Amino acid sequence: MEVTSTTKFVRLSPKKARDVAREIQGLPVSNALDILTFTPKKAAQLIAKTLKTAIADAENNFSLDTGTLVIKEAVIGAGPTLRRFMPRAKGSAGAILKRTSHISITLVGASQEKKKRAPKKDAAKKTEVAPATEETAAATEAANA
Repeated sequence: MEVTSTTKFVRLSPKKARDVAREIQGLPVSNALDILTFTPKKAAQLIAKTLKTAIADAENNFSLDTGTLVIKEAVIGAGPTLRRFMPRAKGSAGAILKRTSHISITLVGASQEKKKRAPKKDAAKKTEVAPATEETAAATEAANA
């Protein structure tokens, strides 16, 4: 079961928030909260708030065990940009872009995360291919002789 929590229109640049979000992807929830608690950035507080909301949703709405939750993905999308202008020299104006972000965190139980692993390598080890027809089999025998 996947649980998603989203916070929209956060007054923070997406570029700054993505640095923090990349650090917690794929981690268990308890480790991610520890990292976010001791990260001295504004983005860490906002992502931690969204993560706590996702944990509460998983526990209360979907009856999932919080000890087994893993962060599947933490996505920071760009929101609308507020455009302001500041006067510059000789009557011109310089644009000031006040960017916003949408924070989305998806949690998944640890048992589901293990099921989505790559297939076993036993199938990949089979390198010997059977001949397609009798003619090719005869040709390979003649070549080997």
